[in-house]
Amino acid sequence: MVASPFEFTSPSGYRLVGRIELPDAPARGWALFAHCFTCGKDGLAAVRISRALARRGIGTLRFDFAGLGKSGGTFGEAGFGADVSDLAAAAEAMAASGRPPTLLIGHSLGGAAALAAAGGLAMVKAVATIGAPFDITHVLDQFGPEGVAAIERDGEAEVSLSGRPFRVRQSFVEDLRHHDQGARIAGLKRPLLILHAPRDETVGIDNASQIFLAARHPKSFISLDSADHLLTNAQDVDYAAEVIASWASRYLPPVPETRDAGQEGDVVAEETRAGKFQVSIHAGGIRFLADEPVDVGGLGSGPTPYDLVSAGLAACTTMTLRMYVDQKGWPVARIRTAVGHVRQASATPPDVFTRRIAIEGEIDAEQRRRMLEIAERCPVHRALERGSQIETQPGEPPAASDPVEAHAAAMAVAVES
Repeated sequence: MVASPFEFTSPSGYRLVGRIELPDAPARGWALFAHCFTCGKDGLAAVRISRALARRGIGTLRFDFAGLGKSGGTFGEAGFGADVSDLAAAAEAMAASGRPPTLLIGHSLGGAAALAAAGGLAMVKAVATIGAPFDITHVLDQFGPEGVAAIERDGEAEVSLSGRPFRVRQSFVEDLRHHDQGARIAGLKRPLLILHAPRDETVGIDNASQIFLAARHPKSFISLDSADHLLTNAQDVDYAAEVIASWASRYLPPVPETRDAGQEGDVVAEETRAGKFQVSIHAGGIRFLADEPVDVGGLGSGPTPYDLVSAGLAACTTMTLRMYVDQKGWPVARIRTAVGHVRQASATPPDVFTRRIAIEGEIDAEQRRRMLEIAERCPVHRALERGSQIETQPGEPPAASDPVEAHAAAMAVAVES
């Protein structure tokens, strides 16, 4: 996956800055993430949820609202209505770039903004909220009675939010009081997923209940157990991300796990930065993890590099034999190849691959013997046996490789007799 800069213009004229997480394979859909009040696009929840969706083939934009991060505008000036307009502008900008968002996700006040914006965006097919308030004036509780009084008395005042000073104007407070979220939620006409922590001390769980009761079906609620409002625990945010990605898949077109044009033979391994060794493998449109065992410092979350080499030999052997028996017309029902690897320092060469081939079918001993001979001819077997050249250069994918037909052709040559 890669994250690409994405900028667009707010309806008020200032620039808004974001990043869009791009899937490795062609996207099955696009999502737009609205961050929590004062959090920004680089908050833990925004980043991890966006990346989790991208791993599932859902490209996701996260951007800074006005006055946050590198975005223009002034925080606390235009109000909640401006955030809703900016969210709609982000969706339109994505659509203009050929990536219309079908999924809208919002965290905290961003969730309220998502609920408010979705009704006006025909491209949005589903909405998910995390710790969202039902009554958006709830945000005034974060200013404290003295802060609100100072804003109303002086027209603006500096308040402390999450330990940082922000200047908030009267227009922001007044705008919060002119939104009927209940009516918006009732008229949403979109599938809705509500995630909320029962112990959320910033936006109480009763808000989730009110949103759920106001919404019409299809609607779903997921409890985030002991999570806090900002999802500061990585396990909590990862769980939320996986739930959203799984739920959203119902409302996106399925993507067949097949090799894509232009990816023939090219395999990419990219660090996930989870654990010491874990990498995400993208091979011909298929995505999975590779790792090392726990006892050598890995997470044990996927096959090891030698497992993958063994898998290549096992797969090639089975494919080559299938081509051969079909060509001969032999009644072989199933072929199963197991490959193990050991390293013997005293041997030459020291890497030893052991192979066991199980054949189901009514064939005689001579036919079985012949199949074992053909197994020796599989292209991967020969590549390992005779050694290969490896050329290393700096650069980005794709790497030079022969078309996928080359392997089939090599198998065809192998089975000729």
